[in-house]
Amino acid sequence: MGWVFLMAAGLVEIAMAAALKQSQDWTRPVPSALGVLAALVSIYLLARALRYLPLGPAYAIWTGIGSVGVVLMGVLIFGEGLSAPRLACIALVVGGTAGLRFIEG
Repeated sequence: MGWVFLMAAGLVEIAMAAALKQSQDWTRPVPSALGVLAALVSIYLLARALRYLPLGPAYAIWTGIGSVGVVLMGVLIFGEGLSAPRLACIALVVGGTAGLRFIEG
């Protein structure tokens, strides 16, 4: 169950970033409020996941989902560039978070 909460928390973190991008520096109230609400929901879901999962790997995976998801959203939705170095960095994030999941401390 912890992995379900963690995945949901990461996906909501991506939604938070999208809302904050649309808030235009906090000048648009609805996207700003949605961003704050999404942040709170994401943290709540992370807290639920931590009932079942160890802190270090869970937090790293949560931030990894958010980081990679936001970069991909930037590329696919907001037209940001995707170069070989950016892909390599994404691969490092994915590899590092996957490694934390599968390597015992």
